Amino acid sequence: MNKILASLIAGLFAAGVFAQAAAPATPATPATPAAPAKVEAKADAKAAKKAEVKKKVAVKKAEKAAEKKDDAKK
Repeated sequence: MNKILASLIAGLFAAGVFAQAAAPATPATPATPAAPAKVEAKADAKAAKKAEVKKKVAVKKAEKAAEKKDDAKK
């Protein structure tokens, strides 16, 4: 009887330890969902900057083409 009682008590302690170890393993950080949004915002900013640079290049090319036309007319 003593052996059975001792094994039941040991089993309860083991179950308690197992239950406590499993709780911190779940990721409950609120910062995790914010990270993809940050990366997405960064990518959007990068794309906007590239578009702006392309517009500037296109304007410069148009200005050079207009200058060449003016020079050709003279």
